Amino acid sequence: MTATAANFAAVATVDPSTLRGWLTDGKGIAVLDVREVGVHTTAGHILLSAPLPLSQLEMKVASLVPRRSTRTVVYDGGHEGLSARAGQKLQELGYADVSMLAHGAAGWKAAGGELFTGINVLSKAFGEHIEHAENTPRLTVEEVMRRRDAGENLVILDSRTLREFQSFSVPGALSAPGPELVYRFHEVVKDPDTTVIVNCAGRTRSIIGAQAIINAGVPNKVAALENGTMAWLMAGYKLDTGKSRQPPLPSGPALEQARAAAVRLTKRFDVRSIDTATLEKFRGESKERALYVLDVRSPEEFEAGHLPGARWAPGGQLVQALDEWVATLNARIVLVDNPDAVRATLTASWLIQMNVGEIYVLPVSPAAASEKGPVRQKLAVALPEVTAVDPAAAKTQIDAGGVTVLDLDASARYQAGHIPGAVFALRSRLMGDVSRIPGKGPILLTSDDGALAAFAAVELAAATERHVSVVRGGTSAWRAAGLPSEMGVEQLLHPMEDTWTSPYSHEKEADRFAAFRTYLGWEIDLLDQIKRDA
Repeated sequence: MTATAANFAAVATVDPSTLRGWLTDGKGIAVLDVREVGVHTTAGHILLSAPLPLSQLEMKVASLVPRRSTRTVVYDGGHEGLSARAGQKLQELGYADVSMLAHGAAGWKAAGGELFTGINVLSKAFGEHIEHAENTPRLTVEEVMRRRDAGENLVILDSRTLREFQSFSVPGALSAPGPELVYRFHEVVKDPDTTVIVNCAGRTRSIIGAQAIINAGVPNKVAALENGTMAWLMAGYKLDTGKSRQPPLPSGPALEQARAAAVRLTKRFDVRSIDTATLEKFRGESKERALYVLDVRSPEEFEAGHLPGARWAPGGQLVQALDEWVATLNARIVLVDNPDAVRATLTASWLIQMNVGEIYVLPVSPAAASEKGPVRQKLAVALPEVTAVDPAAAKTQIDAGGVTVLDLDASARYQAGHIPGAVFALRSRLMGDVSRIPGKGPILLTSDDGALAAFAAVELAAATERHVSVVRGGTSAWRAAGLPSEMGVEQLLHPMEDTWTSPYSHEKEADRFAAFRTYLGWEIDLLDQIKRDA
């Protein structure tokens, strides 16, 4: 059902004081920052909110906020009008309890609330809390190198994703993302006298990873690499690139030791397990209580067979970036794993400590993991019918001249390769800048797979007399057809504010190191900022 103008005007407004009460009343709530991610991270956001840019709303909201009766609050900076548009769209999609925060982030700050810069702040602050609360051991780069040069028995485990590890890694380290640290530990660490060092790119996953191994009860000395690969580079050491070193999946005695660790974690943190019958009961109650079903295994295992309806969310990254998978506070979160349930148990132990909802572990037999293939995007509504042009025909039109190509994809993908002559644009800003779109002829929209372009095409066609169409299958189909691409950022309709800028992205070493120091200082200071946030 499409919202009328009257419905749009009826989107409720909530003041900061009321929202603060909602955030602490123990009931389900999703608070969504509908600005672009780059603005979310630089201008500052509410701690317990999740980023969901207006540009991506139809593509992501069904996964982030699966229950459409969830009490949902949207906000922007205060004056952009993005939250009003987001509120209307959510109503159109069937979300029944939507409010806008009065005066947005600016209003929250004016009322005495804290605004947090950076990305995945709740998870990163939790890592800092754990280091302080548990006194997690840490070693500096210099101390690690001294011990390595002295021939000490050391193993370095990298808790980031394999893709990140392949980009750069500490020489000699092994990739063991998140809960794989405990799951695969005894396949690579056979000697109880081996000192184990856990690293990531900065701090959080080093701390959480090291403490996870300690919590699992291994006999080894374990420490986090203080400040991760940032410190490694600033100390003057080189990193490897292109490596794929991983411990094997556990078997035999190593698997038994991993299972024993899961038992210890279950007892210590009161981890609750359910069966598939209970999950079906939860599914039947999902209109009353938000439910997330997340598979924490490796991508290869997930694609080989997973529980129907489960989303892939690797355990370590779920703890590191919870707001990228779960936007509803006080929801039910079911973590799906193999029958041994080691990785789900470890992940549950952290989420229980984060106090974000009801956490359960679901061990699933291979027979029940009947759905195969990669993660599929869950759209909140069917793709609209729009005029679509095959890549070859699109190229013919472009070559003939007069067509303006707008690329609405992520700026990182645009930079890496786009249709020659395409202009980068943000869907969220497009309606306010129709008159600034170059040219006077037809407009051709594209995005990675064409979905975002299709949603934007409907809006744009209603706002301009120019003919609007999309590339069928998007830029991915263009590349698959063997058509040329170009790199760079020569043509921008809007600034590239759709993404967080990593400290590693700076080309000059001096700039990169300065960004490292700023980032590390920000992360360490998070606990003090949280203390100021009532």
